[in-house]
Amino acid sequence: MNYILIDVKKDKNSIAIVEEDRLVEFYIEKHNEKILGNIYRGKVVNVLPGMEAAFVDIGEKKNAYLYIKDVLPRERYHEDKPSIEDLVKVGDDIIVQVIKEAIGTKGPKVTEHITIPSNYMVLTPYSSKVSISRKIADKDEVKRLLKVGENIKREEIGMIFRTASENIEEAKLEEELNFLIDLYRKIERERNFSPSPKLIYKEMDSINKIVRDIFINFQGKLIINNTDKYRDILDLIEGIDPNAIENIELRDGEDIFKTYNITDEIKKALGRKVFLRSGGYLVIDETEALTSIDVNTGKYIGKIDLESTVLKTNLEAAEELARQLRLRNIGGIVIIDFIAMKNKEDEELLLNSLEEELKKDRRKTSVMGITKLGLVEMTRKKVRNRLSWNYFKVCPHCDGKGKILID
Repeated sequence: MNYILIDVKKDKNSIAIVEEDRLVEFYIEKHNEKILGNIYRGKVVNVLPGMEAAFVDIGEKKNAYLYIKDVLPRERYHEDKPSIEDLVKVGDDIIVQVIKEAIGTKGPKVTEHITIPSNYMVLTPYSSKVSISRKIADKDEVKRLLKVGENIKREEIGMIFRTASENIEEAKLEEELNFLIDLYRKIERERNFSPSPKLIYKEMDSINKIVRDIFINFQGKLIINNTDKYRDILDLIEGIDPNAIENIELRDGEDIFKTYNITDEIKKALGRKVFLRSGGYLVIDETEALTSIDVNTGKYIGKIDLESTVLKTNLEAAEELARQLRLRNIGGIVIIDFIAMKNKEDEELLLNSLEEELKKDRRKTSVMGITKLGLVEMTRKKVRNRLSWNYFKVCPHCDGKGKILID
């Protein structure tokens, strides 16, 4: 069974996504700490030509990082780039949007290329292109939406049609576009009149985003244990897909994470070692620079020969590590040490299997292939903090080394 489980508490909201009775994603959002997607009027406090970046005060604990690519118009990406000093100066007031949360010692990352999501589309004011969600497979529907986009487009402002826009009539899509353009114009008016730093647009909370972005196309149930948020979700769904309301269930006050064994699954996800069904296991080590994953046969000895044993373990590991990346919300560089295989066809089968499993991931992933040392290199887009950072802090005795110096 597939479930989205939402646990609401006084200090935080927690969301668990379960696919085929296995936990695949988990999010914690502490109240009043969410900034991803927010739009601010900020003040440039430092410009660093050597880094092609600037730091912007947006009123949060840490100054935000603005890279030159997020200032330049997109059509100038491949032209001769000016210096960051030519684009922004210390003391400038600018409108920016948070595209990556503060991670570790780094502040949040921001962009001047603002986008505004809604139920059926994402407004892209800094691009005139009309794009369609890759999850819409019907070619005729893609052609229809492209035509609709060109019909309703205003002032060379582009849009991305979300999966939920499939089979929605043009009038309803145009109504939403007009609403988003009006909202964008309101944000633009703040450019010259607001004090800085100031929050001028707050993205909806994680619960509503999960409902809007995932549940609307989710083949399963949503269960929540808070009446007020349950009513908010009903109001949101009513405007998108009223038929989905029958798949929403309220269990007011219930410890639904205990009911569905989520707490135990989280404890497993915080450990280094992850056991596979066959008896093999993964060892996952997270560092600030990258994450390494080692695959071992463990107790699995196979039934035919060594090559088949290795292949089966590696294929099972590929499925599990793809789930672990989502569950632990691991981003950045990932190095995987699969068990060495002699057969090139087996290596190709393994890479194809890994890429197929990664298609389930909403975050952008890229598999680079197998290096000369036999390691698989891949990347996963960083947006939010890793799961472990919500539960652990650096040990004051070993400073995170995991070892203590012998006197």
